Amino acid sequence: MVERNRFLSIVTHLVLILGVLVVAFPVYLTFIASTHTTQDVVQVPMPMTPGSAMIDNYRTALFGGRTGGGSHAPVGNMLMVSLIMALVITVGKITISLLSAFAIVYFRFPFRMGFFWAIFITLMLPVEVRILPTYKVVSDLGMLNTYAGLTIPLIASATATFLYRQFFLTVPDELAEAARMDGAGPMRFFKDVLLPLSATSTAALFVIQFIYGWNQYLWPLLVTTNENMYPVVMGIKQMISGGDAQIEWNIVMATAVLAMIPPALVVMLMQKWFVKGLVDTEK
Repeated sequence: MVERNRFLSIVTHLVLILGVLVVAFPVYLTFIASTHTTQDVVQVPMPMTPGSAMIDNYRTALFGGRTGGGSHAPVGNMLMVSLIMALVITVGKITISLLSAFAIVYFRFPFRMGFFWAIFITLMLPVEVRILPTYKVVSDLGMLNTYAGLTIPLIASATATFLYRQFFLTVPDELAEAARMDGAGPMRFFKDVLLPLSATSTAALFVIQFIYGWNQYLWPLLVTTNENMYPVVMGIKQMISGGDAQIEWNIVMATAVLAMIPPALVVMLMQKWFVKGLVDTEK
């Protein structure tokens, strides 16, 4: 049992408060800048209280109407592209990883462990390493400026496959034998037994992979040239590419705030499952 010490408790809370301030201040500054006009944002010092242009700024960001340099694509469309991209990558990674781990653990076929290690070795080959040949394949298949080009090269996950394999190895063999005696086939056992047991792990992976898909920048930068296919993270960069004198920083900051909302909501709504999936000792 940890002994309570008033001094240590005060120091701990001060450190936590300092950490929150360090993390939260840039977010606060971004929000404040999104509520002012461009002239207010670029003046020194910038106002530190909310302004009166919030509604106009967010309306302009969501539906278009910017007059500065850089991309003029509506942020609402960017958010939709990012959402579709993140969901397809997340669902694709989880589905492929579940099925591959299930096959490796519960089926006996030649070179089974060889296939597993082949999958595991791909951890040393992230997208950045194989980006040029991957781009060549996507280009030859005519998938530039498409959702398929944005998502398919990113949906395989050796990490998720490894995590599911390790979890399936902890499932008692008696469950598989009982399912077999009841007449359940492999897919029935997978659907009715393994999927419910791995729900917490799936929830944790969903949060991680959704944020991974939402924050993609380098790959979309290569495979998209059409403004209508910009994800929001890439769109922010394109909005500030017109030179400092032409940047509407209030709209850029409003876009940054909007880009933070979906992943923040996913983390908050799935926080309980996320933590349980990471620390559950019964797996």
